[in-house]
Amino acid sequence: MVSGLLSVTEDSDALWVCAALSDADRAAARGAQNGLLDPGLTGVSSAVRMLDIPPAVFDRAYNAVANSTLWFVHHMLYDTPRRPSFGPEFHQDWRAFRRYNEAFAQALAEAAGRRRGHVRAVIQDYHLCLAPRLLASRAPGIQIAHFSHTPWAPPDYYRLLPAEVSREVLAGILGADHAGFLSRRWADAFVDCCQAILGAKADHDGGAVSYDGHVTSIGVHPLGVDAAHLRERADEGDVRTRMTELSRVTAGRKLIVRVDRTELSKNIVRGLAAYRELLRTHPEWHGRVTHVALAYPSRHDLPEYREYTAAVQELAEQISGEFAEPGWEPLIVAIEDDYARSLAACRLADVLLVNPIRDGMNLVAKEGPILSQRGCALVLSTEAGAAAELGNAALLINPYDITQTAQALHEALSMTDAERKWRGAALAAAAAAMPPAEWFAEQLRALDANPVS
Repeated sequence: MVSGLLSVTEDSDALWVCAALSDADRAAARGAQNGLLDPGLTGVSSAVRMLDIPPAVFDRAYNAVANSTLWFVHHMLYDTPRRPSFGPEFHQDWRAFRRYNEAFAQALAEAAGRRRGHVRAVIQDYHLCLAPRLLASRAPGIQIAHFSHTPWAPPDYYRLLPAEVSREVLAGILGADHAGFLSRRWADAFVDCCQAILGAKADHDGGAVSYDGHVTSIGVHPLGVDAAHLRERADEGDVRTRMTELSRVTAGRKLIVRVDRTELSKNIVRGLAAYRELLRTHPEWHGRVTHVALAYPSRHDLPEYREYTAAVQELAEQISGEFAEPGWEPLIVAIEDDYARSLAACRLADVLLVNPIRDGMNLVAKEGPILSQRGCALVLSTEAGAAAELGNAALLINPYDITQTAQALHEALSMTDAERKWRGAALAAAAAAMPPAEWFAEQLRALDANPVS
């Protein structure tokens, strides 16, 4: 939920605009001189404006619409016989979502009005999908980029949204001069929706959509990893301590590692079920492998996420109950935020399991091979955006196919050291190809190549 304003001639003259998340944030925003936070509070050198959005508006916009509606559509997660249902309450939520986006657009327009020359606004993610068009109407001549970090649903699924909402989202993003996506699949799905729902004219080969007298260039910008910074962080003392602890607990066994948030899209339950099938069908791995599943709590204010976390914990207990033996704990599951332990697990991993139902990119699939000390095998869902870049060196699986996933885990565990190392090296090279600074610079170059229409 961040947008930024940058001068074309001096990128260091940047303003970051974000929303207050807590009462303390709101107090800081209300007390900020000229609306700008003290740099000592933010930890960044650029100016930061934090918006004091009313809590009720924020809750409806962020939880009811962004995370409970748009996220579910983009990731195709709805249990459609029962959900969604769009009635009066949803339309009230949508009005709050519009107000939320208007607050960002207004803040950016006000800041742009105080800048000399033309400026660029870079708006991030699906929470702010309406902001580009709203900003363009308030600040004619400003260059606007929007980037979607999620997948994009194909037209048949995207039409689950009420017609006026689906059109408003698409038209909102098309208010930008450049719209970016993490993979070609998601960009193509967005363009298909623009054609099917808005009747927009699209040039797939040239990467542009024309709508309402405006041309929006479409770009694919896969996000990579700053390998040097990540390795430096993973060599710090707290990570080395966690490595020692994990090595002691796993006692030199092969490690299958996953690091995720407890999101429905991450497919943790099917991943655990696949590990159970591996142990059932390949008893030769009993006592020789441990699965370390580290899950960060996520969105526990939503009932679906609390229920899913409970399902993860229940299946984990069943697996331990079925296979644990004296001296061997086959499964370690931790649902807590411990970044150092996650880095340690990736450094020790023999196999990395990344099996989302759908994922915009999935940086863990890229971070793991960079961190792995011995080179790790990657079992990767075809539905992760990262599969487009890593597929040649990964073991690709259908995330719904538990048996195929179990077979891929067995293949990964059985790899020779030489094969695992060449695969790991290829994965690490691809993962580091587009570090964040270059990823952002590429979007600015694409924006500058498309003059305001």
